[in-house]
Amino acid sequence: MNQPTYLTTEELSSRIKYDVRTIRNRLKDSVLLEGTHYIRPFGGRKILFLWEAIERDMQQRSNDSDRTSIPLASGHLCHG
Repeated sequence: MNQPTYLTTEELSSRIKYDVRTIRNRLKDSVLLEGTHYIRPFGGRKILFLWEAIERDMQQRSNDSDRTSIPLASGHLCHG
């Protein structure tokens, strides 16, 4: 199994071309979920994003956009 790629908020910002504040205020805990897309190592305040999970879900959501879907507050999609 491959070792996950851990990214800081700034490194993620550079990869996905979103402002750091957008990641912290709009994406984190709405589409980027703790335990799936990011972790807090050792129970601290620092956040490390899991690149492979984010990349996978970005691509999947892009493919899902071809179908009729309604975004839910949980970050999931309801397909029509």
